[in-house]
Amino acid sequence: MSSLDSIFGSSQHKEDGEHWLTVSDLMAGLMMVFLFIAIAFMRHVSIERDKIKDVAVAYQQNQVAIFDALNSEFENDLVSWQASIDKETLSFQFDSPEVLFASGESSLKVKFEQILSDFIPRYLHVLDKYQSSIDEVRIEGHTSSEWGVGTHPDDAYFFNMYLSQNRTGSVLNYSYFLSKLSSEQRAWIKSSFAAVGLASSHLKLNKDGTENKQKSRRVSFRVITNADIQIRKIVEGL
Repeated sequence: MSSLDSIFGSSQHKEDGEHWLTVSDLMAGLMMVFLFIAIAFMRHVSIERDKIKDVAVAYQQNQVAIFDALNSEFENDLVSWQASIDKETLSFQFDSPEVLFASGESSLKVKFEQILSDFIPRYLHVLDKYQSSIDEVRIEGHTSSEWGVGTHPDDAYFFNMYLSQNRTGSVLNYSYFLSKLSSEQRAWIKSSFAAVGLASSHLKLNKDGTENKQKSRRVSFRVITNADIQIRKIVEGL
């Protein structure tokens, strides 16, 4: 019996050894599969990250190029127009409220009409080569936070919102119907320009943090590029 037990015992140990060898081989194989999957995923993420980086770099270069082009075209007019160009937001700002509109009114002053007649055709010409990278051009109207004496701040906000929307609508209307524009330029304005009233939501402040009511009243043409749309598409594809 002892000899049989010895024989069967050794056979059992051999089968156990083969069993564990098979399991270990399977585990090793699975680990290799997971490793290859992880490497492939990391490579995919790295490629997509590089795409986002490329878009970000292109965005920055495009921002600089548009700013330089606008500044080169209009640098000699900024002082006489009392205007400025913000490099970070690509906003061309008309900063002198007394030139733009009468107090509480949305009709353009004659001086502002003259400025727009000169500005708009040249502005469109500068942006023409960048159209493929521009998502929108916003004509933004800004006001101070005040309205009339004794007006509640909440009422003043909505009065100013209504006023700023009407003002940007007037600017867009006047710009669109300028006789100097081509049909192609009007088509681009129709598809890419928006008139936005922002009331007092983006106030200009003094150094002490108080509202600068004079600088808060302004109209700006802001270029919004499509870099964020491109990045969103890449992220959604991950």
